[in-house]
Amino acid sequence: MMTLTTFFWAFSGFAVLWILLSSLYSIGPTQIGLIRKRFGRKLPGDDPIAFLQEAGYQAELLMPGLRFKFWLLYAVTKHPWVQVPPGQIGVVIAQVGQPLPIGAKSAVYKPEFGNFADLKTFVEKGGQKGVQRPVLQPGTLAPIHPIGFLVITKPEIFGIPVSSQWQKLSDDRGKPTFGSFGLVEEQLEVTQIAPYPTEAGRVIDMIGIVTTLEGQPLPAGDIASRLVGFRDIEQLENHPETNNAQLIETILGSQCDRHNAYQDFQKFLDLGGRIGLQHDPLLYGAYNLNPFLLRVEKVPMLVVEQGQVAVVKAYVGLPTKDTSGAEFKFGSLVRPGHRGIWEEPLRTGKYPINPRCYQAVIVPTFIITLNWADVVSQAHNLDAQLKQIEAKSSEGFAFAIDLQVQIHIPDTQAPLVISMVGSVSNLVNEVLQAAVGNHFRNKLQGMPAVTFIGSREMVQQGAFDYVREELSKYRVETRGVYIQAVTLPSQLVEVLTQREIANQQVETFRMQKMAQEERIQTEKAKGTADLQADLAKSQVGVEIQNNRTQARKKEAEGEATFIEQTGAAQGAQVRAIGLAKAEAYEKQVRALGQQATMMVNIVDGLAKSNVPFMPQTLVTGGSAVDGLAATLTRMFARPES
Repeated sequence: MMTLTTFFWAFSGFAVLWILLSSLYSIGPTQIGLIRKRFGRKLPGDDPIAFLQEAGYQAELLMPGLRFKFWLLYAVTKHPWVQVPPGQIGVVIAQVGQPLPIGAKSAVYKPEFGNFADLKTFVEKGGQKGVQRPVLQPGTLAPIHPIGFLVITKPEIFGIPVSSQWQKLSDDRGKPTFGSFGLVEEQLEVTQIAPYPTEAGRVIDMIGIVTTLEGQPLPAGDIASRLVGFRDIEQLENHPETNNAQLIETILGSQCDRHNAYQDFQKFLDLGGRIGLQHDPLLYGAYNLNPFLLRVEKVPMLVVEQGQVAVVKAYVGLPTKDTSGAEFKFGSLVRPGHRGIWEEPLRTGKYPINPRCYQAVIVPTFIITLNWADVVSQAHNLDAQLKQIEAKSSEGFAFAIDLQVQIHIPDTQAPLVISMVGSVSNLVNEVLQAAVGNHFRNKLQGMPAVTFIGSREMVQQGAFDYVREELSKYRVETRGVYIQAVTLPSQLVEVLTQREIANQQVETFRMQKMAQEERIQTEKAKGTADLQADLAKSQVGVEIQNNRTQARKKEAEGEATFIEQTGAAQGAQVRAIGLAKAEAYEKQVRALGQQATMMVNIVDGLAKSNVPFMPQTLVTGGSAVDGLAATLTRMFARPES
């Protein structure tokens, strides 16, 4: 039978064993033991953690393994190590440390703090309460004190909130979530700047525009912060060899490497970073950014295609210093780095330029074709608001004219054009549309309809000269003005159609007449061709006869000359002979008598001729004279052989 003493010792032994067993804690590999002292001095101030064995949560943590902590004096609770999943970040909020300065939104960070796993070092080195500037990177696994720090991740909140404000923000299970701190899921993920694919299959290059929520205020007049301001631009301008391209390159050159692209926010502030919009954007990459201190807006990168330039309107930079000259009255042109319209446009390329600090106006430098019609150019949408030109002739006929105008903006003149009209769409819709429409309305109003139709080319040339002169005032070249189509009134169309039919009939008759005349000429040519051989022979014969005639003429002329000369000589001879004979006859007559002289000469003539002396015809008579007469009669009667 057990006595009271035995029962006491047995109970005592059991109690001691139970207390000893209750004082043993098995801490898992990824766990820590949070110690709370049940009895002791009261904690000083408002710190929730005891560093000098005061009652309450102790700064010491139990690491993984079998640990002993006397149960009657200490209570131990197990908590997981902080784990940050891949692709996410952990935001640290300190619940211990010195209070933040007035106006501060985050605590100063020192390299000795590491990953906030050493609470004692954090406090001794001047750690401050509140949001810590660095974030825990993806994959972090650290034994962080669950009372000293809260670590906010997307899956869960590590630590125990000691602030009644945060406790009120807990969910139905009594645990706070990231939403309790005003965060959304995307803010607890690694910020990625990457190309953005569209539904159309295109890829848009992106940049990240950064706005900081802490830092010294911006200087008066500034809308964005740049670490060195624009002192580097000012220094470059002092060198005469510096050109605009070097200035642009310096402005677009990011200084994000100096503070690890805003990931080292403490260094950003140490370098003089200001609160608000930041000049330097984030480029492609992944960044661990504190959502309590930074906001990132993803916007498309500026892309200038071939055949374009970008005219930059700068809202930040050095004070405006006009370089356009006194004659230019339409605004200020400045060198890159100053506020105003840059005198040097950006040419083909991709530029990580902050659209909150700079406005880029794309200006096409190819030949722009604008249609005053129901069609719209496929290369651009500048003529979407242009309609057919409606005008009336001097008789009141209404016309609808389809017009096409080609213009060209030289790249060197683009800043001047934008300074005058603001944009290319303004140039088209405000300047060109009014100039072209008014010109045609004024031109047609003082011109008969038929005259307009008949002098269309002249009207087109006049429009070209007018538009060219008007656009030259805006530094824009005109390459062509073309009247594409003219919609005429139905009454005028009917009259012109009838007139044209009559003209065509007249032309038809004229062509038929010409055809008949041509037929006659053809037949004549054909007949001439058929007789060509005979004609050739006759022509040759004529030439031969002409030659013969000329020959005979020459021969006759020669004979005439010969005869004339010979006759003169013979005449002189005959005359001389005749005179001699006459003188001889006279002497014979005196000597013989007339009858005897005649007989002698007759006989002499017969002797010299071929007439036979013996007569073939006998003539009888009484005298010799009769015989001679018979002979002469026979000779005269004989025909000439």
